[in-house]
Amino acid sequence: MAAVLVGQFHARDAEGRVYSVHEFQESNPSADGFTGSEPVTTYKLAIGDRINKVSDNEYLLVQSGITLIREPEPIAAQ
Repeated sequence: MAAVLVGQFHARDAEGRVYSVHEFQESNPSADGFTGSEPVTTYKLAIGDRINKVSDNEYLLVQSGITLIREPEPIAAQ
């Protein structure tokens, strides 16, 4: 099983601290090595702590139970 970084974003806790979150997709090859099941998406802080996705913009740090809210994406200037 290989994990590939597919994205990253920032999230804040209730006290305003900002966390850098990395989004990975892990492939699950089948026993024959060809088509496997759908990739599994996992989330980790840049320092390696695991995160569970609760909803579209809400995440939970596994180790501490701290709730994080995803920061909105900046709007690109045109």
